[in-house]
Amino acid sequence: MDRRSFLKNSTIGAGAAGAAALAAPAYAQGNRTLTLVTTWGRGLAGVHDSAQRAADTITAMSDGSLTIDLKAAGELVGAFEVFDAVTSGQADMYHGADYYFVGQHPGYAYFTAVPFGMTAQELVNWYYHAGGMELHDELGQIFGLKSFLAGNTGAQAGGWFRNAVNGPEDFQGLKFRMPGLGGQALGKMGASVQNLPGAEVYQALASGAIDGTEWIGPWADEKAGFQEITKTYYTAGFHEPGAGLSLATNRDVFDSLSPAHQKIIEIAAGECHQWNLAQFLANNGTALQRLQSGGVQLAEFPDSVWDAMGTAAMAVTEENMGDELFAKIHNSAMESMRASSNWITRSEGAYRAQRDRVMG
Repeated sequence: MDRRSFLKNSTIGAGAAGAAALAAPAYAQGNRTLTLVTTWGRGLAGVHDSAQRAADTITAMSDGSLTIDLKAAGELVGAFEVFDAVTSGQADMYHGADYYFVGQHPGYAYFTAVPFGMTAQELVNWYYHAGGMELHDELGQIFGLKSFLAGNTGAQAGGWFRNAVNGPEDFQGLKFRMPGLGGQALGKMGASVQNLPGAEVYQALASGAIDGTEWIGPWADEKAGFQEITKTYYTAGFHEPGAGLSLATNRDVFDSLSPAHQKIIEIAAGECHQWNLAQFLANNGTALQRLQSGGVQLAEFPDSVWDAMGTAAMAVTEENMGDELFAKIHNSAMESMRASSNWITRSEGAYRAQRDRVMG
């Protein structure tokens, strides 16, 4: 008699099978609807699209057995209330930029973007192959969340200013909208930093409540209409070189799902990341041309401003290094970034320079 038959027919085998059945997790049966809240106003270009893409993909992949009911910012809770809504069980999931929640833990910044941090490609290299996903999960366990990357804006612009920036001194007293650790760095340069939800930025800039703002990049910024208010646009910024977006599920809710539904959420989030990154990058170039045709003046910060931003960013990082988990996340991310950048600069970077030289 082979081992399989022995276990099937013996008392020992029956006991083991019974124990296994008793030990199996109790997954909720039947169709389920999960409420997804977001940090984005309905219709915000790219970022709301990313949340909607994730919701629709999960519903489609599960053939409707797991339906995601999306509530945009303000429809159930405010943009910056989604974290608490999901950890408390008021909502099941959120889609947003995790750096909005550095007040909960500064380590969350690394899963969106940090000053002088990772590009979009460097971020996913770290996330999927150098420990980033595991650290996202370790952080989430503290707050009862199961999180995945689920969107990316690519490199963001330096932002819109009423007046040209000629040196670091121009940030003194400047009322500027910028979330995350980048905003904290601008604060060290003397700016009065505002952390506003995306849906509120246009009105704040138009009314003079703020003097300038970063948002995302040419396509999303054009859709938001900032060019109607000011024509001075800095195209490169220090704060978000590849901003990741996250899909987070209440951990008790996630654990109650079947393994198939759990995997659907993970795969849908990953697909959404790549789809959303391509969406932004496919649209930015032509949007930039339209902005220029409409009279927008493109500018770059002088080296003195970049240097001041770097000094401020390092100071913000150092202030947080006393937190053991922050330091662990920071060190992991920077080690991976340096390794990725070393090859990308020598391969793709060199190729791009030669392509531009040869092909014009």
